[in-house]
This record gives sequence, C-alpha cells and structure tokens, in this order.
Amino acid sequence: MEPLTLTEAVGAEFAPETTYLDTSTCGLLPRRGVEAVRAAAELNATGSPDGGSGFDTVAAARASFARLVSVPGERVALGSAVAVHVGMIAASLPAGAEILCAEGDFASVVNPFAVRGDLKMRYAPLDTLAESVRPETTLVAFSAVQSADGRVADLAAVRAAAAVHGARTLVDATQAAGWLPFDAGGFDYTVTGAYKYLMAPRGVSFLTVAEEAQEALTPFHAGWMAGEDIWSSTYGPVAELARSARRFDEPPPSLPYVGAEQSLALLEEIGVESVRAHTTALAARFREGLVSLGHAPVPADSVVVATPGLAHRLDALTEADIVASVRAGYLRASFHLYNTDADVDRALDVLAG
Repeated sequence: MEPLTLTEAVGAEFAPETTYLDTSTCGLLPRRGVEAVRAAAELNATGSPDGGSGFDTVAAARASFARLVSVPGERVALGSAVAVHVGMIAASLPAGAEILCAEGDFASVVNPFAVRGDLKMRYAPLDTLAESVRPETTLVAFSAVQSADGRVADLAAVRAAAAVHGARTLVDATQAAGWLPFDAGGFDYTVTGAYKYLMAPRGVSFLTVAEEAQEALTPFHAGWMAGEDIWSSTYGPVAELARSARRFDEPPPSLPYVGAEQSLALLEEIGVESVRAHTTALAARFREGLVSLGHAPVPADSVVVATPGLAHRLDALTEADIVASVRAGYLRASFHLYNTDADVDRALDVLAG
C-alpha cells in the first residue's frame, strides 16, 4: 500500500469547524480514532466479554509508538500522564542527587523532582544547558521542544555533555513526537504525552527506558499486568515482573488506547518526515507574516510560533473562530498536519486588523 499523502489524510480524517492553531494544547482526533473509541464504548455498554477493547489494542499502540521513536517495543512503558512517569524516575533517585533542568520548562518534567525536597535542583537557560552539565549532575531533565515558546533543544549537545560527565538524561518529547523525527534510543529516559502531536485521546502517555537504565528504576506502579506472565500474576505478590520495560507500566486506561492505536497508525502511514516538512513550512509562513506586521516571534525552527506583545489579541482570534493560546505571556500558535496555508493567512489577516 502506498503511503497516505497529507491531502488524502486530512480529507479522510479531519473536519475542523474552526481554524485550529492550538495542537500544542491538544491535538485533533482523527475520524478513525473517534469511530474506534465509539465502537469500543458501545461494546462495553452491551456486555462484550472483552469490555470493548483488549490487550491486543494496547500492544499495538506500544509497538506503533516504538517504531515512531526508533526503539524496540521492549523498551516502551505505558501510562496516562507524563508526570506519573517522571514521578517514578524522581522517586527512584537517591537523596542528594543533582537534577539539572532548563529554566522555564514545563512543570510535569520539573515538579516531580522539586517536590521531593531532598534533591539538588539546578536550572540553566535552554541554550546553555549542555555546557551547564557538570560532574556532580545525576540527571539532566528537559523538553525536546519548549511548550511556552517552541524552541528546540540541542539534543545531541546535551546527550554528549551528559555522557562526558556520567549523567543520565530524561527528555520530554510531548511537544516533539509526531512532527519532529526523534530517536528516543539516545537517551536514558523519554516521556511523551500523546494527546498533542500524536493526536491520541487524553490519558495516553509513553515512557522509554534504555536497557542500562532499567535497573536504576523502581517499578512503583507494578500491578498484575506488569508480570512476565500476566495471567499467573493476578493474586498476591507478582512472582516475576516483566523482563521488558512493561514492568514500568502504569496500568493503561482502555478506551484512550483504542484511539491511540488508530492515531499512531495514521502517523506511521503518512510518515513523520512528511509531517515535519508540511508543518514547519506553515510555521515559517506565519513567522514571516508576523515580521511583516512589525512583530518579533521567538526564533525557532519549530511548528510552535510564540510572539511577545500579542497576548491581548487572543480575544480577536477567538471571535473569528481561530483557536490559539497564550502561554508565558506569548501568543502561541502551533501547526500540525491538518493545517493549511489558508489557516495561516486567516490568522494573519485578523492580527493585521
């Protein structure tokens, strides 16, 4: 089967009733995902033996995500929220460990460490994060793409600096996975909320764990489904935890993963490189338009465009049925595969008014 083109995918899967420029807040669900969740819910309502879903759906979502971020499926754990995965990593660290974070990064990748109270928190500007790693650093925790302003981290530089000093790395790929080709295999841990650029329902998240990092992580969420043989693990202490990263699963909620299976399959059919080319071109068009209007968006090779001095224009966009957001004082617009040049131009017309 030939890969879907973006035009084919958008026509078949999306029908937004607004000019939607806010995927960094929440992605749109494709039609196939909506239909799959609806069918599963109906089965659940009618007493289907599997409750409207099954383990095969969860396994398919795990495998699909693994392919999208270029790691074996055995290194992927599932959950419902990024903060839950980060909390497990934070809880596994020894007292006194030094955590280096990017200044102003998203709370879910910072706060689980900060609330422990016995870890040494240190912060550095994103553009100097790599050179801020030092021998005392235990873990560098940062987002691949900043939620507030769309800046893209120098992943290779941070990874190299961490390796020199023996520090582990944790990357939040929530604002990256789905449009930015991303190899999770180069990092000890990655976490991804799937309801943005992966276009899954809320309640789906992924954790990847490097093989050499797995022994340092305690599977605090391990229930019966974390057993190597789940059907012999239903009562009492689990005799043997899964030999893969599945032992780190937070038991996944069924219905959101029904939708996730479909959304991830769609992205695989289109290809992330195609999504990147389309979306970064739209963002560049929007940035150029903003500059022509006398504004100065934050420089970034990103699908997220953040502009100071325009937060007060959000109401005007909303009145015109254009969905954007304000974060950290910036007007933030974000583009995905279902957006077009016409969406960009319509937003610029409103901002020029």
